[in-house]
Amino acid sequence: MKKQVKTAAVLFLLACVSMTSCNTSKKENNNNMIEKVSFGKLPDGQETELYTLKNASGMEVKISNFGGTVVSWTAPNNKGVYEDVILGCDSVSGYLKGVPYFGALIGRYGNRIANGKFTLEGKEYSLAQNNGVNALHGGLKGFDKVLWTATPIEGEEPGLKLTYTAKDGEEGYPGNLSVEVVYTLQKDNSLKIDYKATTDKTTVVNLTNHTYFNLNGNLDSDILEHEVTLNADKFLPVDKTLIPTGELKPVAGNVFDFLKSKKISAGINDTTDTQIKAGGGYDHCWVLTDSTKTLKSAATVYEPKSGRVLEVLTTEPAIQFYTGNFLDGTIKGKNGIIYKHRSGLCLETQHYPDSPNQSAFPSTVLKPNETYQTTTVYKFSVK
Repeated sequence: MKKQVKTAAVLFLLACVSMTSCNTSKKENNNNMIEKVSFGKLPDGQETELYTLKNASGMEVKISNFGGTVVSWTAPNNKGVYEDVILGCDSVSGYLKGVPYFGALIGRYGNRIANGKFTLEGKEYSLAQNNGVNALHGGLKGFDKVLWTATPIEGEEPGLKLTYTAKDGEEGYPGNLSVEVVYTLQKDNSLKIDYKATTDKTTVVNLTNHTYFNLNGNLDSDILEHEVTLNADKFLPVDKTLIPTGELKPVAGNVFDFLKSKKISAGINDTTDTQIKAGGGYDHCWVLTDSTKTLKSAATVYEPKSGRVLEVLTTEPAIQFYTGNFLDGTIKGKNGIIYKHRSGLCLETQHYPDSPNQSAFPSTVLKPNETYQTTTVYKFSVK
C-alpha cells in the first residue's frame, strides 16, 4: 500500500513538472515573436543578420541589419492566404550586387540633390554625383549599405531597433548624425517605422524607406492594375534630370491626379505628358493636402485580384510615388524571380527632393540640440 502511495506521489509530481514545463513553453512561444538567423557575410568578413517579426495574426516581416532592409513581408489576400508582397533578395550577397534600394533605409538624405552640392551656413558641401549629375539617396555608401546595430524588442507587438552614427564628413555631409529607427509590427497588420536623429553640427536630413510593393503576391507580375489613391492636390514637376523645378503644380486635370482611386495603367504610358516622359512613368513627389506634422493618411493601394489593400500614413509633408520604371529584367530576386519593368511600386514618405537648394521648400535642416523625428505606418487589410 505504501509503495502504491509513493508511486502515485511520484507520478503526480512528474505530471506537475510536465504541466509547468508546457505552460512555460507556451508563454515563451507567445512572447518570443522574433527570430534571428545569419543573412551572410560582407566582403570584410562581418556577419549580417536577418530578424523575423511575427504577430498573432500570422503576418511576418523580415528585416536585415544590413541597410535596415525589409527583405520580405507577408500579407493575407481575400482568401486568408499569406504571401510575400515585396521585392528583395535571398541573402546579403544579392544586395551587394547593386540592387535599386530594395526595402532599404535611405539617408542621410533621401531622394535627389541637384548637382551633388548644397550650401549651409555659408559653406558649400559637395556630395557624390551618383545619379547622373545629381546626388541620390545618401551617396555611394548611404544608410542602405551600412551595418546597423540591431536590438530586438519582444512583446505582443514585436519590434527591431536599429541605430547607426554617420560620422562628420561621411558622404560629404556635415555633422556626426546619430540615427535611431524602430520597426514595430502591430496587431492590426501594420508596420510602424519611427525615425529619430540628432546631430552635433548643422546638417540636412531626409530619411525614408524604399520598399518595393507588389500586392499580387506574384512578384513575377507588374503593378499596372494596382489602383492608387494619393491624398495630395499638388505634385512637384521635375526637369530632365528629375530635380524639382520649384513649382507646386495642381494635379487637377492631368495624369498626376490620384485624389480618386485609379489604375496605374491609366496614365503611366501617356508620353504626351512631359512629366511622364521625363520620369519614364511616375517618379515624382506629391505634396500632401494635409501638411501638418500629425499622422495622416497619405496613400492607399488596392489590388483587385488579391483584395489586398495597403494604406500609408505619415507625419511627413510629401510622398514619392515611384513605379519601378528603371527595373529592366536584369535583377534576379528571391526564389530566382526576375524582376521585370514595373514589377514593384514605392511609396516613400519624405520631405521634398532638393530642399537644401530650394528655400521655398519646407526645411530639412537639423541643428544641434534639435531632434529629427518622423513616423510612417504601412497598414495592410483586405476587401
